[in-house]
Order: sequence, then C-alpha cells, then structure tokens
Amino acid sequence: MLPLVAIVHFQTPDLLHDAAHSFRDVYPHAELLLLDNGSADGSAEEVRRLAAGLGGPTRAGLLPANLYHGPAMDHVLRTAEAPAVFFLDSDTVTRRAGFLEAMQERLFAREDVLAVGQVVTVDRRGFAAPVGIPVPASAYMLIRTDLYRGLPPFRHHGLPVLDTCTEAHRRGLRVEPFPIQEYVDHLGRGTAERFGYGLGIRSRLDYLLHRLGF
Repeated sequence: MLPLVAIVHFQTPDLLHDAAHSFRDVYPHAELLLLDNGSADGSAEEVRRLAAGLGGPTRAGLLPANLYHGPAMDHVLRTAEAPAVFFLDSDTVTRRAGFLEAMQERLFAREDVLAVGQVVTVDRRGFAAPVGIPVPASAYMLIRTDLYRGLPPFRHHGLPVLDTCTEAHRRGLRVEPFPIQEYVDHLGRGTAERFGYGLGIRSRLDYLLHRLGF
C-alpha cells in the first residue's frame, strides 16, 4: 500500500491545480489529501471542488484558520492513520511515477529512518552548512508517522522540520537520501513568495545570530 500523500494549500489554487493534477496523472490510485490551511480568499471552496473532481481516493480537508505550513503538516501527521505521509508543496509538478514505492522501501528498510527525500545539511538555526543537522527538503519528503510523533513537532519557521530533525539527529535517527528532484519539479514560486513566511523579526534575528556564529 502506498503512503498517504498530502498537499497543504494556502490561497494559491492555480498552483494547487497543477500540483494535484500532475500527481494524480502518474499515481491514479494513491490516497491524496488536499488540506486547505485557512484560506480567507474563497479558494477553500476551490480545494473542495478540485478534490471532488480529481478522481481516485482524493479528499479535501479544511482548517478553520491559517496554522502556517509547519503546524499544518504536523496536524496531518498527528491525525493520519497511515504509517507514512508524503508531503508535496503546492508549487510542485510531478513528472513521473516510481518514487513513492522506492522511498517507502527505504523508509521501512531500517527501524531508525525518520524521513526520506532530498537531504540538506543545516546549522542549528536552519541555514545551510557543510556540517550539521541533516534535514529533508520539505517540498517533497516522506515521513514515518510513529517516529515523528515521539519528536518535537514541525513548527512555524522558515525551515519547519528544524526542531524535529535536530532532536532526531541527537537520538541517532536517520534522514535517508533519495533523488526526488528527478521525479518532481519544485518550482519555487509558491505560497511564501506571494504571502511571505509571517515570521516578522524572528526570522531576521535568526539570520543575524547565524552570521555572528551563535
């Protein structure tokens, strides 16, 4: 059985349309959740209509308010019945199949694998570093739900997986590399570009402390 696939959406129905249709074209039978994260522009209804017309085992979830991306992914992981969840950003286009099966095999090949995907190494503030904490690129990653639920949650941050992966790294849990970018294009012109991260001064403080070496 394939993992649950979840796309978190906030006020970008044009991008979601392409992400959902391109995924469904190559995986017609995978379970797909389109989760609207409190959109206030009327596009939550677009999410409902898209899910109804997409075919396959597709459903819409509607959150009453914007939790931001990290907490919305946490909501999926804490409520899902599936043993693993594959997250796709809404600004992605799926090009070919085969990755879900291969990533799931790697996820459950060992008991200490928390995540599978494109691996990036970051420092403790979430900035790229040659040595540090391995994290999966959150635009397209597979997460094991039972291991996740014993770790700090994804949070509202420019790198939502940071706290989770910091503790996972401390415990010796693994983020297994997989070339997901060979199967899925991440366009990089999504929600954050249109609406920002909503982090305020906290983001600038993190960057300053990173540059100062703290």
